[in-house]
Amino acid sequence: MAALKDAADAGDAAFLQRFFKTGPGEYGEGDVFIGVRVPAVRAIVKRLGPLSLESIDELLQSHVHEHRLTGLIALNALFARASASRTRDDDERERLAAFYLNALRAGRVNNWDLVDASAEYVLGEYLVDRPRFILFELADSDDLWWRRVAILSTFAFIKRGDASTTLELASRVLDIGDRRDLTQKAVGWMLREVGKRVDRGLLIGFLDANAERMPAVMLSYATEHLSADERAAYRAARARAR
Repeated sequence: MAALKDAADAGDAAFLQRFFKTGPGEYGEGDVFIGVRVPAVRAIVKRLGPLSLESIDELLQSHVHEHRLTGLIALNALFARASASRTRDDDERERLAAFYLNALRAGRVNNWDLVDASAEYVLGEYLVDRPRFILFELADSDDLWWRRVAILSTFAFIKRGDASTTLELASRVLDIGDRRDLTQKAVGWMLREVGKRVDRGLLIGFLDANAERMPAVMLSYATEHLSADERAAYRAARARAR
């Protein structure tokens, strides 16, 4: 916390308060920034070395956004160390994944950058070779951050060539009808990555089946790397369905 205070910038704090929508009624309402950018946070974590889980918990309990971000980045490092091939510790990995879920349920992983900086690196990595029912439980919740964690966790699977859970969750979110911008962007982003990293045909198949009912933002994100003609065709199909 002292290191973060030393790196804080009042101008950046004012900008970040606006950028992360911390005003009344906005998704980040009440969040507090001191003005430390992500590269500086990562540098501090690297310089200080491994933090204890107790220290990470203290950071996550803080009302300061950058404290929680620091705690999550430090948690990623602990999980990566417990997952190293030569020294893999499955008990520790389970403990850290449970810790992460507890922090999420306690409302400590409560902005999109916090989710995006942690979900795939802890929960996603933990579930790569395990049953993934918890992601569907999270996705069924109306909580924005729980649902985004479910979706972003699948990035760990996508990077290993597995698109199955991403596609299932995308269909589930469409069925739920979540129109929130941050949910749409998350689903569209992961669908795009399926097409780029796993199989373009899987993305095209999903779009052919679902483009007509996809929200505009989700469709835009999902089709970003397709040709202009392909994007236009999917937009037209969506427009005709309305």
